[in-house]
Amino acid sequence: MLKQIKGLHHVTSLAADAQTNSDFFTKTLGLRRVKKTVNFDAPEVYHLYYGDEVGTPGSVMTYFPFPHITAGQAGAGEVGETYFAVPKGSLPYWKERLAKLGVGGLTEHEVFGEKRLRFHGPDKDAFSLVEVDGDGRQGWTKAGIGSAEAIHGFQGASLRLRDPGATRELLGFMGYQEVDKKDEWSRFAIPGGNGADVIDIETLPQAGYAHQGAGSVHHIAFAVENRAAQLEVRQALMDTGYQVTPVIDRDYFWAIYFRTPGGVLFEIATNEPGFDRDEDTAHLGESLKLPSRYEPFRDQINGLLLPIKD
Repeated sequence: MLKQIKGLHHVTSLAADAQTNSDFFTKTLGLRRVKKTVNFDAPEVYHLYYGDEVGTPGSVMTYFPFPHITAGQAGAGEVGETYFAVPKGSLPYWKERLAKLGVGGLTEHEVFGEKRLRFHGPDKDAFSLVEVDGDGRQGWTKAGIGSAEAIHGFQGASLRLRDPGATRELLGFMGYQEVDKKDEWSRFAIPGGNGADVIDIETLPQAGYAHQGAGSVHHIAFAVENRAAQLEVRQALMDTGYQVTPVIDRDYFWAIYFRTPGGVLFEIATNEPGFDRDEDTAHLGESLKLPSRYEPFRDQINGLLLPIKD
C-alpha cells in the first residue's frame, strides 16, 4: 500500500464560457483565481485555476473553457460530484446566498451523517458544500465571504461506476481505507490526509456511460509532496500493471496520468513548486501566464482568447 498520497491535489473540468466560469467561482463561491494560463495542448483555450489564497493542493478547482463545446452527459465512468468543505453551521448562509444568486440544483441532503447542500455550476457541474467540523484550513475571505462561511477547499469527490471492484482495490493500493458503506455508496478516506481526502464510490450497474462535455470532470488529481514521492508512486503503479505517462512539467506541479479500471482519468501531482513560482502572491491569477514554449506566440494567443473581466 502506498503512503505518499495525502488526498486530492486538484480537480479539472470542462466549461463552455471563460467569463461565466470565472464569475461563478470568484464571485458566487468566493474562491480566488490563482492562475490564468492556457491549455498545454490547445493554447487558444484558457486554463483557469481557483482555490484558497495561494492555491494550496486540495483546494484547487481548474477549468478548460472551450467556447463551442457541447454539454456533457452524466453517467458511469466519471467523477460524479465534487465536494467543497465549509465550516460547521454555514449551510444556511450558503443556501440563502446561492438561492439569491439564482444558482440551480439546490437541494439539502445527508450522506454518511454529513449535512450537504447540492448545487449546479454554470454548465450543470455537480457540486456539494459539506459542513466539516475541525477543518484547520483557511478559506479566501477577500471576495466578501467571511471566515465563518468561506470554502476551505475540497472535502473530496465521488466516482460513478458500473462495477467498483477493481477501483476499490486501486484506492486501497493508493492508501485509502474503506470507512463506511450504505446502499450503493462506499466511502474511502486517507487517515491523516490533507483534508481533501475522501472518495465516495456510487455503484450504478445499469447506468449508461458518461460522455464528456461542458460540466464534465476531465480528470481528478491526487497530491504527493514532491517529485521523488511521485516517482515512487509511478513505479509502484507500473509494477502493478497500470500504463502510466512519463512525468510532465505543468509549470506549477509535475504530473503523471493513468486510466482507472472504471474509466476515470487519475493524475498524481506534486505539491511543488506551487502557483507563486511566476507571480507574487498578492497578484496571483491577474496576468496571463504562458508555458515557456508559447511565450514567443503571446500576441497571437492573446488575439485568440476572449478577455476575462474581473
